[in-house]
Amino acid sequence: MDVELAEIRDFLAEHPPFDALPADVLDRLPARCTVSYARRGTVVLRPGDHGDRLYLVRSGAVDITDEGHLVDRVGAGGGFGMSALVEHVPARYAATAREDTLLLELPQADFDALAAEHPAVAVHFAATHHGRITAAIAQLQTPARGSAVLKTSVRDLLRAPQPVSVAPSATVAEGARVMTAAGVSSLLVMEGGSLVGIVTDRDLRRRVLAAGVPPDRPVGEVMTPDPVTLPARALALEAMLEMTGRNIHHLPVVEDGRVLGLVTTTDLVRLERSNPVYVVADVQRQEDVAGVVEQAARIPAVVGQLVREDASAADVGRVLAALTDAVTRRLVVLAETQLGPAPGRYAWAALGSVAREEQGLASDQDHALVLADDADPADPWWAAMAERVTAGLEACGLPRCPGGTMATDPRWRQRVSGWRSQFARWGEEPAPEAVLRAAIFYDMRAVHGDADLVVGLRSEVVPLGGRSDLLLAHLTAQSARMRPPIGFFRGLVLEDAGEHRDTLDLKRGIAAVVQMARIHALRAGSTALGSGARLAAAREAGILPKESATDLTDALELLSYLRLRHQAARVAAGEVPDNHLDPRRLGSLDRRHLRDAFAVVRSAQQGLSSRSPQVG
Repeated sequence: MDVELAEIRDFLAEHPPFDALPADVLDRLPARCTVSYARRGTVVLRPGDHGDRLYLVRSGAVDITDEGHLVDRVGAGGGFGMSALVEHVPARYAATAREDTLLLELPQADFDALAAEHPAVAVHFAATHHGRITAAIAQLQTPARGSAVLKTSVRDLLRAPQPVSVAPSATVAEGARVMTAAGVSSLLVMEGGSLVGIVTDRDLRRRVLAAGVPPDRPVGEVMTPDPVTLPARALALEAMLEMTGRNIHHLPVVEDGRVLGLVTTTDLVRLERSNPVYVVADVQRQEDVAGVVEQAARIPAVVGQLVREDASAADVGRVLAALTDAVTRRLVVLAETQLGPAPGRYAWAALGSVAREEQGLASDQDHALVLADDADPADPWWAAMAERVTAGLEACGLPRCPGGTMATDPRWRQRVSGWRSQFARWGEEPAPEAVLRAAIFYDMRAVHGDADLVVGLRSEVVPLGGRSDLLLAHLTAQSARMRPPIGFFRGLVLEDAGEHRDTLDLKRGIAAVVQMARIHALRAGSTALGSGARLAAAREAGILPKESATDLTDALELLSYLRLRHQAARVAAGEVPDNHLDPRRLGSLDRRHLRDAFAVVRSAQQGLSSRSPQVG
């Protein structure tokens, strides 16, 4: 056997399923193969091609794609072209050389003969083919969450501010000490600013300890030279495919020739755990406030992930409210554990944006306690519990309400009968401050405890509010004062002073839509909480024209989406999220849509005011 055939034989002997073939079969196989070369970017197979051979990657890598979606990445020892071999149909996927690639090609007839003689070969490639079909279908069926998290760029997975590295001349012992001190499982080997190798904890076990290499030898002797890298723009999916295809657990990330850091299999697992379902489960397992605070710190990243996945503002708001609910419930349970059983039935109720499930990252706390009529509001247990939960929420990143609308205020810890009287007063004698109070308290949702207390209360007070012309008139007047930042000629009006100079306050437009939706829902007698549901209820009741309801719903979605995107960007930059958007950072299309949304809000305000009695 000549040298080249011997090298091919040795190569095949290292990779399944050929590694299980008898020696004499393996000896004959190289002569049946041909060798071809595909330059980077070369399309080796196109969908619909009538393939007549098995392709094996000798070196390099090939991307398998289905209508542009990456299904698999094949590295050395992997195969493709199985549509013809397994199903005897034209190629299902495109195969493109990701880098300069050397291929071994085994003709169909030889493959069929080999598979007939050794069924394990057929089983191996059938399983590979089936796996790719499954992956392709899964991509088509990707839900709002799930594998969509793998669309995150690897840049966003990097955690350490600087990659941990040593020079190739450093000793193995020095390298191990650096890894231990940094708490990492791998080490980049850099020389003159260039990446020349990588050492992992597995390398230290296999190439040093197991091989008896002295710890004073240079790292350069045990490292993996010229490691595979990924560009910073690559997706987590690509990282996963590289790792699984090459059986590696660490990938350096580079940009413009500069190493930014390392992505590991742990990072990919952690990414999947950013799924809100995992976060809620982790919050519920915490045994103290510090643990809840630690888990709540993951919430901004979850929101950032959803924004990157282009989830709607309505969906993000629901997820964020669910996470806040989970944190609140756990804090209430911990308070109950420390203080003992509650001295009566009660419900912890969210108010405002959390109750409507329209929360942003800059929202503060708004909540209340609704007690059963046989409970004593003066019992100190309620105040102690409210303070513990409020302090816990504050530690979790939710500021206390500047206006004091929290359960820590005795006025907002009342029996059902007390709340009933309070709502009646707001409906009968609405003063300007009372209107502000009333607005937020009509957004009330039970988060913990006896939810029936809140449901029953709302079923009584909402219809009463809808019959109070004076209350509706005051709410309408308040809505009219929430002027969106748009000028007479539809120009955007920016803040002209203060720390937010030259920015737009998106909350002004959002608050106006929320208030109008609240008023229309009250007039319709609807107990719906979300602004979209309230506008729909008003439309169904014939109070609001279909076109107006649709326009306001769309305007709220756009304004809320731009706010979330802005807030997520600030969080990613290490800044405090707010509602003040710099319009110069918007594209021309977004600016036009923003002006249109503000114009819709202004027009709706004028229409509502013209139909309502004038007060205040």
